[in-house]
Formats: sequence, C-alpha cells, structure tokens
Amino acid sequence: METGIVGATGYGGVELFRLLSGHSEVKNIHLYSSSQAGEFFEEIYTHVNNQSHELQPLQPEKMKQELDIIFLATPPGVSSELTPKLTGGKAKVIDLSGDLRLKDPQTYTDWYNNAAAPQSVIEEAVYGLPEWNKENIQSASVIANPGCYPTATLLGLGPVIEKQIADPGRIIIDAKSGVSGAGKNASPVTHFAHTQENFRIYKVNQHKHIPEIEQQLNLWNEASKPVTFSTHLVPMTRGIMSTIYVEPVADDSLESIHELYQQTYESHPFVRVRKLGDFPSTRDVYGSNYCDIGLALDDRTGRLTIVAVIDNLMKGAASQAVQNMNLVSGIEETTGLKHVPVFP
Repeated sequence: METGIVGATGYGGVELFRLLSGHSEVKNIHLYSSSQAGEFFEEIYTHVNNQSHELQPLQPEKMKQELDIIFLATPPGVSSELTPKLTGGKAKVIDLSGDLRLKDPQTYTDWYNNAAAPQSVIEEAVYGLPEWNKENIQSASVIANPGCYPTATLLGLGPVIEKQIADPGRIIIDAKSGVSGAGKNASPVTHFAHTQENFRIYKVNQHKHIPEIEQQLNLWNEASKPVTFSTHLVPMTRGIMSTIYVEPVADDSLESIHELYQQTYESHPFVRVRKLGDFPSTRDVYGSNYCDIGLALDDRTGRLTIVAVIDNLMKGAASQAVQNMNLVSGIEETTGLKHVPVFP
C-alpha cells in the first residue's frame, strides 16, 4: 500500500511512521507538512535516521489519486477543511483529530471553537472504534479515529451500558493522562518545572472529549445523560487510566459482570479483561495497542468500578489508526500491531 501522513512531525505522526515502517503491507510512506515542507524527517527525529524522507507540501488532488491511505495527524480545525479535498479519489482517509467525530456541527463548534466540516463529510465519516463498529469501518471511505480519553472510557463502559446493566444517567469518569497527550508544542502546562513532582486537574467539566463520549453512550442507550468527566495531568510521558464509577440497576454479581466483559471482548484481540482482583496499570500497555480492563464491585455502596488503561499515543491514536487501516483495507486486523508492551 501507498500511505501518507499529514502532520507527520507531531507525536501522533511520528508514531504512525514507526508503525507503518514495520507493516508488512505498506510499500511506501509519504510524509506531508504545511509548515516544514522541504525539511528531512530524519533531521527532526534523529531516532529514524536510517532512512531518508523529505517532508512534502500538500497536494490534495495528487494525493487522493495516488495514495491508498491518508492519515491526518493534525490539530483540530485542519482536517475539517482538508478532508473534503481528499475524498472522491482512490484514497481512504483516517482522521486522528476530533474534527469528524461529532455528528452535530453545532456541538463541534461549541466544544472545539472551530467551524465544523461540511455536513456531507461528517455524515460520511465512520467512528473508528473497532471493537464496537467493525463492520461499518470495513466499508468506510472516511474514518474518524476516536480520541484517547474516549477510547479508554468507552471500551470500559461499553458492555454495561449497551446491555443496560448500569444506570446510564449516573456515570462518573476520573481520567488521567501523561503529558504527551497535550501534543508536541511546549506550553506552561507541559513545562518540566510545572509537571515534575506535580499532579493537576485541568479543563474541569470542559474537556472537548466529553461530547464524544456522550454521543457514543447515547447510541448504546438512549436514556444516557451527561457524564461527570474529570481529567488530570500526570508527570509521565504517556499512558491513560480511566477510572469509571457506575451504579448497576439490578443485583448482578461481580462474577456475572466479569463474564459479560469476557464474552464481549473475547473475539477482539486488543482488549484484555483482567482476572477479578487484578487491576491494570499504564505500564502494562506501554507502547502497545492493548486496552486492559479491571473490575470491582463495592458491596457497601453498590457501585461498580471499571479501570481501563491504554497508551494514549498508541491505542489512543496511532496504533488504533493502523488497526482501522487494516480493517478498511481488508487486511488481518492485527497486522503490524502484535507488539508486546514495553517493560520496564
């Protein structure tokens, strides 16, 4: 396959490059940048200096006819304008930004403070959560790759919300991320002196991933209501832990709920449901496409605690995008993604 990465110099872009470089079905990787065209990728990221890739300017008409897959690893507001120029040709488009995830344009504008993509493109885009939308992804021409927080949270919530085992109106999500989730560009928030030996909450009740989570929950259960979603910055490079609290609506035992999770994900190779009493940490999925899930039921409060962990740059971005590429291209889903997590 001929693949292209727009926004190749960001963290998501360089992870895509790493994964595609070892993918058996990828023939060539073309790298594009609107701000650094003409520079060599290896001069920006010296850890890939055994190859030679010049960053190219965007040429949408040429790209959509010559490439099989185009990844958009761009900031919000870019792909909403670029995707319409890349559709209608040979290429399938996989957007890693949030521009195409929300089906209501006004909701997107309210949360992202950007103009929404054309309605026709929004309707064409398929939400790329493979474990829950595989058939639609396989026939898609445009895929909206899920956000990092929503990926962990929705994989954790899916079984109990879709089967109506938990109250969809009383969901609390306590999520934490490493600093790479803020992107490559430096800011006071990600400055070493501000993050080292510090733990902070941010975007309280205002995180742009909230409507994405709520949109999918509503598809699973129309009785869903707004969630309480809190995000925290952890002084580590990568990883997400989403700790979720829900209230079961019946007297289901922890064993029966655990069995539901095992049955739901038994045919999905990248979700690992842990044994009861065993809870995942972010290190358990570091550098991999896995999502690990642990469960606990509090006899005193009756609440179910769901813990889901992912690598935000992998299952939360680049490797999930490659997983979607495999599905939309008719390739075995796990191709190029059978990485054992990095340890230590």
